[in-house]
Amino acid sequence: MLKLIIVFIAGYLLYKLITGEKKHKVKEDISKKIKAGEMVKDPICNTYVSINSDIRVKDGDKTYYFCSYECRDKFLKKRKVG
Repeated sequence: MLKLIIVFIAGYLLYKLITGEKKHKVKEDISKKIKAGEMVKDPICNTYVSINSDIRVKDGDKTYYFCSYECRDKFLKKRKVG
């Protein structure tokens, strides 16, 4: 029984180690894209969005990118009120 518990704990730790590195790699990739200007911050929810997103609003020379239509609609509503 003790061997089974030790094997389970070792497997769990190995799993966490592997998935933790993947998450770190994803965060590094996103950080590189932000620095390269390939991703920008959604002005409503502050998540990062690809500049290839189809959900955007152009205001003169400035383009705003959104993660969802809901965020875009909130942005447009604020602009009309403000």
